[in-house]
Amino acid sequence: MTELVSLDEVRAARELLAGITRTTPLEPSRPLTAALGGPAWLKCENLQRAGSYKVRGAYVRISRLSERERARGVVAASAGNHAQGVALAAGLVGTRATVFMPVNATLPKVAATKGYGAQVELVGATVDESLVAAQTFAERTGAVLIHPFDHPDVIAGQGTVALEILEQCPEVRTIVTGVGGGGLVSGIAVVAKALRPDVRVIGVQAADAAAFPPSLLAGEPVRLPAFTTIADGIAVGRPGDITFAHVSKLVDEIVTVSEEDISRALLMLLERGKQVVEPAGAAGVAALLAGAVEVSTPVVAVLSGGNIDPLLMLRVIEHGLAAAGRYLRITVRCSDRPGQLASLLREIAEQRANVVDVEHQRAHPHLRLGEVEVALSVETRGVEHSDTLISALRAGGYQVTITPEA
Repeated sequence: MTELVSLDEVRAARELLAGITRTTPLEPSRPLTAALGGPAWLKCENLQRAGSYKVRGAYVRISRLSERERARGVVAASAGNHAQGVALAAGLVGTRATVFMPVNATLPKVAATKGYGAQVELVGATVDESLVAAQTFAERTGAVLIHPFDHPDVIAGQGTVALEILEQCPEVRTIVTGVGGGGLVSGIAVVAKALRPDVRVIGVQAADAAAFPPSLLAGEPVRLPAFTTIADGIAVGRPGDITFAHVSKLVDEIVTVSEEDISRALLMLLERGKQVVEPAGAAGVAALLAGAVEVSTPVVAVLSGGNIDPLLMLRVIEHGLAAAGRYLRITVRCSDRPGQLASLLREIAEQRANVVDVEHQRAHPHLRLGEVEVALSVETRGVEHSDTLISALRAGGYQVTITPEA
């Protein structure tokens, strides 16, 4: 039987973190409040030091190492947030850190980890593969492995998020957070169930990288054969043994969300909440917006991190706009005669839609003689506006096809 982390351990972790981490703000969310019919709040761990909650657990774990262990250095594996948390914590404690990251880790996360003083090694296609390399490094060199989630000190550190939530919103009835390996949701559940057993704790995973549902069904941690998601911070192929014990006993529900749900949530947080959040950090909000779970309000959604690659942000914004019906990709087939393209663009302008780009094509085997195809990307005001535009074009005699990406 795995012994669960206690409330006293979380409180002790909070004392260690005094002066090290920030008490992050709890901000009201009007869009979520309107959607849920009751108060909704955002716990802004995207504003934490190093851009995520990860520094909490990393510092607690590293600060408790003996002098001999610190002299050997620490090693970790991460897609980015744990890497930065370990690098920052190691620097504060005064030990050297080596971090193994997937070869496709985003450049800003790699640069930030190096900036905090860690030695970075790019190994493997996933965090799971990087973790194997980190374990091998630890065995070879004697460096202490700082696991991203499966250690009592890490869970206790992450649980301090819930201590702050209960102080900032004592009337809270539901806490929702993204879940990868399960460290954060385990720590939150420890605190919530000890102090407020009536509070529901809900974990959210990306549907294409959800290891907890099959694991809970099997009654033990199960490794996914493959997984992929834009939410790299929660892309973990197997729950930890310790975190699985916590989640199975303390967490009320695990739900999943699609990539489109995550994109919509990111867009809403950026537009309406003025919050820069990475995909993993928006998973809880995505579940609430998508209606993936029924919740009692007041509800707090944890924005677990804000370390997003600007290039990914551009792609996610475009994807989110498309998912929300505000970014439309269409192809229009029409006759090849002078002024036809101008007429098409004029019709779109009359519908008050904005053309982003145009591709005009004559030579294609599926086109008849005297026919052209025009591919357009168009900004609209939403699903109804998109439907109105398409109807108007078809009424004008144009053959309109919506591309799969839209």
